[in-house]
Amino acid sequence: MARMREIEELQEYRDLMEAPEEYQDGFGWKTVLGALFIGFVMMPGAIYLGLVAGQTMGPAAEWTTIILFTEVARRSLTTLTRQEVYILYYIAAGLTSMTGGLALAGGPFAGLVWNQFLRQAAPGGLGDQVPNWVTPPPDSVAIRNRTFVHRDWIPAVSVLFATQIFSRIAWFTFGYVLYRLMSDGEKLPYPMAPITAQGATALAEASSKEETWRWRLFSIGSMIGIAFGFIYVAIPTLTGVMLVQPVAILPIPWIDFTAGTEAFLPGAATGVGTNLSAVLLGFVLPFWMVAGSFAGAVGTLIVNPIMVKTGNMPTWRPGMESTRTLFASQVDLWLSFSVGTAFAIAFIGMYKSYIQYMDARREGQTGGALGFGKPRYDRGDFNPYICLALFFLATTGYVILCRILVPDFPIVFILVYGYIWTPFQSYVNARMVGLTGQFISFPMIREATFIFSGYKGVDIWFAPIPLSNYGATSQKFREVELTGTKFTSVLKAELLAFPIIIVCSFMFWSYIWRLNPIPSVQYPYAQKFWDYTAIQQWLWFSATTEGGHSEMFQRAIKPWVMVGGLGFGVFTYWLLNLFNAPVLLIYGFIRGLSIMPHFIFTQFAGALVGRYYMRKRFGEENWKRWPPVLYAGFACGMGLVSMLSIAFALVSQSISQLPF
Repeated sequence: MARMREIEELQEYRDLMEAPEEYQDGFGWKTVLGALFIGFVMMPGAIYLGLVAGQTMGPAAEWTTIILFTEVARRSLTTLTRQEVYILYYIAAGLTSMTGGLALAGGPFAGLVWNQFLRQAAPGGLGDQVPNWVTPPPDSVAIRNRTFVHRDWIPAVSVLFATQIFSRIAWFTFGYVLYRLMSDGEKLPYPMAPITAQGATALAEASSKEETWRWRLFSIGSMIGIAFGFIYVAIPTLTGVMLVQPVAILPIPWIDFTAGTEAFLPGAATGVGTNLSAVLLGFVLPFWMVAGSFAGAVGTLIVNPIMVKTGNMPTWRPGMESTRTLFASQVDLWLSFSVGTAFAIAFIGMYKSYIQYMDARREGQTGGALGFGKPRYDRGDFNPYICLALFFLATTGYVILCRILVPDFPIVFILVYGYIWTPFQSYVNARMVGLTGQFISFPMIREATFIFSGYKGVDIWFAPIPLSNYGATSQKFREVELTGTKFTSVLKAELLAFPIIIVCSFMFWSYIWRLNPIPSVQYPYAQKFWDYTAIQQWLWFSATTEGGHSEMFQRAIKPWVMVGGLGFGVFTYWLLNLFNAPVLLIYGFIRGLSIMPHFIFTQFAGALVGRYYMRKRFGEENWKRWPPVLYAGFACGMGLVSMLSIAFALVSQSISQLPF
């Protein structure tokens, strides 16, 4: 009975959108034109927005490209299929994606610009220990002239190309293997996957002049996004161009109450997120998962003050704002506890996979694959065993490259990273994404092994070690399935996007870097955060130098707290099953311990409104299908407003640079 309750919970969200019976190829000449348009038109805007405001242009690039091509197709007396719309979306997301807290967009050459700054910002002569295969030295002509067209860049660019090839092979192949395990094998719901799939379906219907409920809801969401985007994005961006201090009606990204509540909630980060998208996300995510996250966030408000009062939270100091308070609580307690609960997720998942596989084997339904489900070759399925072989081949390439670049680092760690830890943490994360739609990872594994290995030198921090997390990639394949697109279309899109992103990244980063130094006053976000991030990173890097120390890391890692987190996760899962309670509560609770609570509070407000008002107002069956489409439309509306604001800012910046 308890097991049936979990199956029903997952099936409710998996049935929000069913995969079609037939699959089509979404790759064609329209896709090629769309990729060129995104690379040569959208990428420079994404780079600029990241440097200036620290925001991604992803939704703007994705939905604007789709709408533009949809309208062109209509006026050319043709239509875009749902599969073509999704492949355009897929390419746009890849070409304008942003990585890390530095808000670096625009492809792999962004990392080279950051590396050269990081080497120059090194304290105490540590920059001399950075090898030239990372970036040329600060006195190089290539750095002084801010150009990539110089022979000093050959080692760094060669390593860049090799790692790009290895990483793309690894994430595509192992991401597909995880998809087959989680979606075809375990039938996990992937609650966020219908957002993109429903949006693509709505725009495809509009292209063929089918005014269905999807298009109407998408339009409503778009208008909400435009209205909110004008207040949240456009006003600060436009006034920032015309005035010395931009005008912000709503503080971005949250209203911080931490300083005001520290008198009675010391050590607890309090505040409210101001982005309306969090409320709409509460409509989409499983209710009991959001409720569990809310319980986790409330738990930190109770436990953190107790930790402070008992002297077990030494990192926290009065006057800290939200981010530093959250960091302090993670270091002193929740990081170790989260690692333990992450292991609990892994053990639960492996146990469930084993049980389901044995059940399927008894019923003769394994399809000849170990938990991969039955393949559908009309869907463009690949052989999962060949994918696993390619993944391990790419990992071997990583191992060999690392051995060449850092020959003195103990190779056993590199082997464990690539062949054991990366598959393990990817599996754990794939389960979390499949169940809750949220990405998690095991923190500080890389830092721990570097520091405790006894290795001395900063080069290991820059080495392309095979330590990655490919769990979130499994959701991409679920989106592809829901849109009725063949997986071979995605492979073709990847082969097309790779040369485009390399060429465009080289062109536009060369141009923008040559215009002005990065960071500088022309790029406010970079000027504010690059120095701060460099100081943080060099604090870690210095731990592997002679005389370095790892006091902060040693304070954060508490083995008994990890064991407690493991026991808590397993026991709570067993208890919820025993009483036939929603097991998604435990997954949500774990999520609520590791992210900023300000966003959880607004998500929970949206979940409550959706469950207890919207569902009654519009009917349960309708409300199950509507939120993903509404959310996709909202993202599109926000993207359109962002695009117009960025265009105005770019034109203003260009005019201000003219010498006449």
